[in-house]
Amino acid sequence: MTAPAPGTDIDRAAAAVSAVPGVTGLHGGEFGTVATYLPGRRITGLRVDDGHCDVHVTVRYPVDLFATADRIRTAVHAILGIPVDVTIEDVTIEDVTTDQHDKESLP
Repeated sequence: MTAPAPGTDIDRAAAAVSAVPGVTGLHGGEFGTVATYLPGRRITGLRVDDGHCDVHVTVRYPVDLFATADRIRTAVHAILGIPVDVTIEDVTIEDVTTDQHDKESLP
């Protein structure tokens, strides 16, 4: 098994994750340690090592967590060709304006 090309494949994998519906961004994990370090930069939210990839993300509610994780896993595996584990670190809620909230709470 060959390692992913430095930078190019990992950049493409990060872009593919961000393009999955419901994903609002990559997440660095509890202490910001989930990252791949490249010359002069790092890609937060993707850690590639020893033929394995960890992806940590934030998603927007409502979203099917299992389906989203499967889409992420499929997208990254198609680019890197290695096993992928997905961790959903955080869930954000879409902003609801006061007008929308008032209309929803009316009988």
